Amino acid sequence: MSTPTVRAAGGVLWRIAPDGDGESVEVALIHRPRYDDWSLPKGKLSAGESEVDGAIREVLEETGFRPKLGRSLGETRYMKEQDGIRVPKVVRWWAMEALGGRFTPGREVDALEWVTIAQAHEQVTRDTDRDVLERFVRGSAPARMILLVRHARAGDRTRWSGDDAERPLDACGRAQASALVRFLTHFEPGRIVSADNARCTQTVEPLSRSIGLPIEQDPILSETTYPGREDEAIHFVRQVDGSDGAVVLCTQGGVIPDLVQRLADADDVDIDDIPPRKASTWALTFQADRMVAAEYFAPPVVAECG
Repeated sequence: MSTPTVRAAGGVLWRIAPDGDGESVEVALIHRPRYDDWSLPKGKLSAGESEVDGAIREVLEETGFRPKLGRSLGETRYMKEQDGIRVPKVVRWWAMEALGGRFTPGREVDALEWVTIAQAHEQVTRDTDRDVLERFVRGSAPARMILLVRHARAGDRTRWSGDDAERPLDACGRAQASALVRFLTHFEPGRIVSADNARCTQTVEPLSRSIGLPIEQDPILSETTYPGREDEAIHFVRQVDGSDGAVVLCTQGGVIPDLVQRLADADDVDIDDIPPRKASTWALTFQADRMVAAEYFAPPVVAECG
């Protein structure tokens, strides 16, 4: 029988050094008395928990600081002893900005230190953490996040007799839209823009109500407007103001694959060829107007979709 893999998630929690020049970055290291080691915050996933939710929960629990989800830092793999046997462990990592909080020593984590990247590289106990730190420093910590969301499920187009722009979400789609709130708020959205059709605006309405942001509409995100105006749409994504937080752009399946691929080709970013399912999200990381990373997130799992 194959040995089950232990799944875990964590983050490089960072902040701008409070006594620095306004640009110097510090990262949080934790000390675990059980192992007498210094490490990046991480932990095992709970049953049924997504990797993103697990990473957010573990970082918050171990550091006391509320994290803002950023770009993916990939995964690390190693063998771990558990119940007297060696089992494979896979940890997913993200960059996370500390938005505020306070560390409280506990039984599992008794100390936290904010250190420079160079100090962290020397202080961490395990080489796998050094690998993650090296991935982190390859990109600027402050970055602009664009969350490209495909609208949730809206039933069968052939069974809708009205104007297709007015076709609403079905029961599955409404459940997906509600479930997206938890995921998207991990990125601390500061702006919501939707294509000008009902199923897109309805997909981000629960998010709008939850965080108190209005939904702006822009036809350039619609698959009826996008063809022939691809350069205009790319310019919009590159220049959209994200100074107040991540920007959520809700659009359609006829736009997303082409838009993401054009950005990836222009900015030399490797991406997987993934057909975007309804209620899925591409998290695009930009430094200035250049895309430097892209990560696909599958739709939330909801009972109403069967």
